[in-house]
Amino acid sequence: MAATVAISGISSRTLGISRPLVTPRRSRAAVSYSSTHRLLCHRPVSSRRLLLRNNHQVQATILQDDEEKVVVEESFKAETFTGKEPLDEPNTTSSSTSAFESWIIKLEQGVNVFLTDSVIKILDTLYRDRTYARFFVLETIARVPYFAFMSVLHMYETFGWWRRADYLKVHFAESWNEMHHLLIMEELGGNSWWFDRFLAQHIATFYYFMTVFLYIVSPRMAYHFSECVESHAYETYDKFLKASGEELKNMPAPDIAVKYYTGSDMYLFDEFQTSRVPNTRRPVIENLYDVFLNIRDDEAEHCKTMRACQTLGSLRSPHSILEDDAEEDSGCAVPEAAHCEGIVDCIKKSITS
Repeated sequence: MAATVAISGISSRTLGISRPLVTPRRSRAAVSYSSTHRLLCHRPVSSRRLLLRNNHQVQATILQDDEEKVVVEESFKAETFTGKEPLDEPNTTSSSTSAFESWIIKLEQGVNVFLTDSVIKILDTLYRDRTYARFFVLETIARVPYFAFMSVLHMYETFGWWRRADYLKVHFAESWNEMHHLLIMEELGGNSWWFDRFLAQHIATFYYFMTVFLYIVSPRMAYHFSECVESHAYETYDKFLKASGEELKNMPAPDIAVKYYTGSDMYLFDEFQTSRVPNTRRPVIENLYDVFLNIRDDEAEHCKTMRACQTLGSLRSPHSILEDDAEEDSGCAVPEAAHCEGIVDCIKKSITS
């Protein structure tokens, strides 16, 4: 079974992420993981030290038979940082990739796909004909991982283990973006039923503690799970736009959406889009269709950021890149073999070293 260049795995209810269009097709889904490719997509090539440190490739594959998949590609053309244009990935696995590490990645992603599919089936059953209520539940759940990531990172700082300022900045910006998605759904009446609020809040509480545990054990697995959730959100909004686009174009945009997407302070809006140069995406909000279009595109940006996070030390704040790209040292750079990324990484290093 060969690994493909796209990350996919959540069929019909799950997405793979690669470039901007949504292309339905029926085939076997596969998941590949390449630290080198994502590094080039999220760090400038001027950082020679990082390129030398990440000259290996890790791949893993998850196959599902006879499933329709939707490939999430970039939902619009992005102005990327110099030297960050995507490159074609090689078809062969690097000799430095261990079979043990590949097996671990495959197991982690397989568990994530199973858990995400299970939750999606429940939501499909409960919210088949209640669109805004479903969106309210999705947005309540979707912002939880960023709280969990920041909690663990703050704990590590308290213990004096390591500091990652860029990770904290980006994850807070992601939670800020998801909070405004939630406010939009509330203004549209998605939280009007007590049952919906009860369900969303209790799922979110369980999800928080689960994500904290996953992030301590294996940050890579926690980030991939969040990518799966964001991918489903992208697919959900994309289908909604195709089904109700004409109707949405005749409806006014909520005030909170206009303030968020067209306000004067767009620092946090730029901050969570780690593959984009700040100030290159400025939405125009004229109706409700534009609102959901931008929410969908936000989810695509979250997916790309979560993919970048799955490679240790590859995440940079977009503003930090502009400020200190020429400097040799950065606030979040992780030296090679400086520490274990999580419990799974510690065990792997103890076995392979």
